[in-house]
Amino acid sequence: MTRDITVRGTVAEGYEAVREEFTALVAGEREDYEGQLCAYVHGRRVVDLWAGDGAAGDALYGVFSAGKGASHLVAALLAQDGTLELDRKVTYYWPEFGAEGKCELTLRDLLAHRAGLVGTDAGFTRAELADDRAIAEHLADQRPFWRPGAAFGYHALVICALTGEVVRRATGRTVQELYEDRIRAPYALDLHLGLPAVEESRFRPVQPPLPTPEQRAAVDALRAGPHTLSAIAFNRHAAEPTELERLHDDPLIRAKGPASVGAVGSARGLARMYAAMIGEVDGKAPLLKPDTVAEFGRIHSVGYDLVTRTHKTFGLGFQATADLWYPFLGAGALGHSGACGAQAFADPRSGLAYGYTRRRFLFPYGAAPENARLARAVHRAALAVG
Repeated sequence: MTRDITVRGTVAEGYEAVREEFTALVAGEREDYEGQLCAYVHGRRVVDLWAGDGAAGDALYGVFSAGKGASHLVAALLAQDGTLELDRKVTYYWPEFGAEGKCELTLRDLLAHRAGLVGTDAGFTRAELADDRAIAEHLADQRPFWRPGAAFGYHALVICALTGEVVRRATGRTVQELYEDRIRAPYALDLHLGLPAVEESRFRPVQPPLPTPEQRAAVDALRAGPHTLSAIAFNRHAAEPTELERLHDDPLIRAKGPASVGAVGSARGLARMYAAMIGEVDGKAPLLKPDTVAEFGRIHSVGYDLVTRTHKTFGLGFQATADLWYPFLGAGALGHSGACGAQAFADPRSGLAYGYTRRRFLFPYGAAPENARLARAVHRAALAVG
């Protein structure tokens, strides 16, 4: 059963159709729908909408993998600075990584999900999943699940721990520290890798997925066995199997902000981060130069993903968003989705930066399908307004 859900917030002149699209979307959702939509164009916020009982524009949600963009923005900044060199071997920064035949892997291939280190044979405890350094220590000793560089697969719970250990070895600082000092605080982003205790009151706990019987049957028919790459990558084979939708229930996950899945934020925070990546925001210079954006958005892995067993496309750390979901975006659009249904990206060619969050966990998880209609509406308005 559905009912009217009040849409709050503002849109700039020329973006009225986006409000209409968002309103139509939430009118067809369950009565407990809660979500946020935000967009910037050329550094100006043009869409800021939210809906749902108890929702607010500044409410904070677990955004899961949509937060991967934060840590890989740190990596892009360090590559731009010359602190990291993409074609250096990972062992140049992290000698212990070379165990079990991993000594030839480059940082470029690591960022492109080509390491073959999607998890460990034994899996991780909840405490280890909250600690990027603990994850990295276990993975350094792990034999890869395919020859590094030969194929790719989504390193869902660990990619930012791997990247983060390279960052830590190169700089002496964690990804979380660098993100806070160089990105989040200077640009006033409501997107956290480690939620401060004073912000806990704004956090909205994840609502569990509610699949239909047909959806459940379809997923169960294709469910991976307990020792497959998919199970290992999502830690379902561990003694304490991970229930992804419950991850942010743990205050340790929220407080420590493991960079692969632990980010907490709003649509405003996601969109503003990508806006700051590609353009000037509130008089502050873009974080990245166009050449850096192009390099990290350039497709490095495309085709059959060994973990998800679907077609996937990755740049360096980021998903190649136009190729994966939104063909109306320009070449080189880059971003990342989250298991809860969240989506965030930048389209450098149109100057669009987009963020979407929702409270109800998606089933099956990934970018929520409503993002296609919302992103298209924002993109169409951006082109029309110019």
